[in-house]
Amino acid sequence: MDREYEKLIVKNFFNRKVHERIMYELSSVKKRGKALGRLAHHYDSILNPTYIEKIPKNLIHVEGITKLLKEYGAGDCCYVISFISEIDGTFMQLESAIEEVIWYGLPCFVSCIPEKLVYFQSEQGFGPPERYILRK
Repeated sequence: MDREYEKLIVKNFFNRKVHERIMYELSSVKKRGKALGRLAHHYDSILNPTYIEKIPKNLIHVEGITKLLKEYGAGDCCYVISFISEIDGTFMQLESAIEEVIWYGLPCFVSCIPEKLVYFQSEQGFGPPERYILRK
């Protein structure tokens, strides 16, 4: 886990009132899942709405999301925060990360530029999960 990288994501895209709590939970092995669990159903009150862009339905596939992120300045490498323990807290190739998380339907962040550009998906309910670009 890269705490400094995660801190930049929280500082730049989360509502200020939850910064300390989310950082505490993300930094705790026992509570990390709780931070992600909050985002499953309450992301609209945790993330700063100023920076949220819903991904159009016609782009909700690996190639579409990757292309959109690249258009916004993403490189080939990204950092992942996810319920998928094998990739949580790791740096990965962007397209591989999107491909890995898109089919699970679990809350996750794929950070391309920690203070400027992040892909976020909420938990899957009925139909595909909501998918967003967080961008400054």
